[in-house]
Amino acid sequence: RSKTNAVRFLQETRVLLHELGRRMVDRGHFDDLRDVGMLLADELDDFLVDPGALAPELRARRARYQELAALRPPFVFAGAPPPVDTWERRDEHVEPLAGPGDVLGGISGCPGRATGRARVVLDPSDPGALAPGDVLVAPLTDPSWTPLFMAASAVVVDVGAQLSHAIIVSRELGIPCVVSVTGATQRLPDGAVVTVDGTAGTVTVGDA
Repeated sequence: RSKTNAVRFLQETRVLLHELGRRMVDRGHFDDLRDVGMLLADELDDFLVDPGALAPELRARRARYQELAALRPPFVFAGAPPPVDTWERRDEHVEPLAGPGDVLGGISGCPGRATGRARVVLDPSDPGALAPGDVLVAPLTDPSWTPLFMAASAVVVDVGAQLSHAIIVSRELGIPCVVSVTGATQRLPDGAVVTVDGTAGTVTVGDA
């Protein structure tokens, strides 16, 4: 029940913030309703009093966020993170799409087997065509992704380990999960039928 309450609270908060963002778009303060996510918690009260005062700063933060989102942070490093200007762009290295019969391996997260359409989701606020019974394919997950697990028949994640969020939630829901599937979000065609074997730690591509 505590998990259900947490998911409900997160969803209700998300709905309220999206409505605030929508109203700010209507009034010309935001270009995108998701700009509300650029607000810091201690700025919210001042923003509600005078949205125009913070709007330029929020646009700048959004632009910076988009710049960083286009980069691929190093997966492993020792000591301090490498300078951002040394990170490669995500579009500089594109993994080849997997075809029918290809098998991608990873780490078994939650046992079981499920077949469904792969839905590649890169942002939990934009689940796209994800529908009940689909296989959620994500780069990584945290609590903001939890509502999407409710619809998924299985979960596949680019990175993860035995105590990662994706595995814990999948076990609680009893759905197959495979993590540490390198390049899954790039290699699995969105909409293709895939079979997730959470026991063996494999993802097999079927016909689209």
